[in-house]
Order: sequence, then C-alpha cells, then structure tokens
Amino acid sequence: MKNKNIPNIKSTGFKLPNDYFESFDEKIFSKLNIENKLDSIRKPGFKVPDNYFESLDNKILNNTLNTNEPKVVQLFSKRNLIYISSIAAAILLLFNLSVFENKPSFDNLDIETVQNYIEDENISSYEIAALFIDEHIEEDNFIEHNFNEDNIEEYLLDNADIEVLMIE
Repeated sequence: MKNKNIPNIKSTGFKLPNDYFESFDEKIFSKLNIENKLDSIRKPGFKVPDNYFESLDNKILNNTLNTNEPKVVQLFSKRNLIYISSIAAAILLLFNLSVFENKPSFDNLDIETVQNYIEDENISSYEIAALFIDEHIEEDNFIEHNFNEDNIEEYLLDNADIEVLMIE
C-alpha cells in the first residue's frame, strides 16, 4: 500500500515564531545574566596555608632523603623452597608409581571370560569377521583339523538351536 500524497506535501509541519533566530542570542544572555553572577563572587573557594609553596621543596627533600631501606623479598626463601620441593616430589612420585607399568596383555585372559563377553554383548559373527585380516585367515588352518561327522552332529545338537538354524 503506497501513500500517494507523500510527494505532494509542501509544508514540514513545524512552525517557528517570527525572528526567532535573530533574537535567540539576546534572550539567552539576558537569562544568564553573566556579569551579575561573576561580580557576586568575592573570594575563591580554596585557601592555601601561609608560606606553603616556600617550604614545599624542603619537605619533599627531607621525606625522600630520610626514607628507610625498602623491604627486599628474597627469591629463594625457605617457604618458596618448600613449595618447589613438594611439587617436584609429587611429580617424581607420580612417574615412579607402578600403575603406569601395568600394561594389559591377552595372556591373563581366560577363554571363558572372552566367550562370556562375546555372548553378553551380542557381537555378531560378521563383526568378528571384520576384525580379521586376510593374512590371519589361511586355508591350512582349516584343513588341518579333522572334524568327524559324529562330533559335528553332537556339537550342533548340544549347542545350537535347530529353530534358529532353520530360520537362517
């Protein structure tokens, strides 16, 4: 929606009294009455003691010459040495603990622990096969084992669900 009357407006809507800017300065100065206010001030607001500036140099020199020795803080104080040595001992103890020397190895694991982990975590045979490298899988590893049909049948009857095998 466009307003078509906007370009046709010729007055701004603001009005000033006649001769406003010509008499503006005179009106402000008459209200301030600068001369009367400055004439009414008789004395300044600050007072300096007698002979202050003559004795100032002597006071400053006396204070700077009579200063005591500044306090010196030693870098290697007993307190700092105790802090540094305790931190160094804590770091040394941390690196010498036997906690870091115990590395996990597969020699300690029982076969039952690994089997229970695989069964409990529902790891599929595809996930296990993905971990093998082609170098580990050789035909000789499977040929060497002589599986009897009786042993295979007994194993399947004892350990496998026939319903699952039928579905697969």
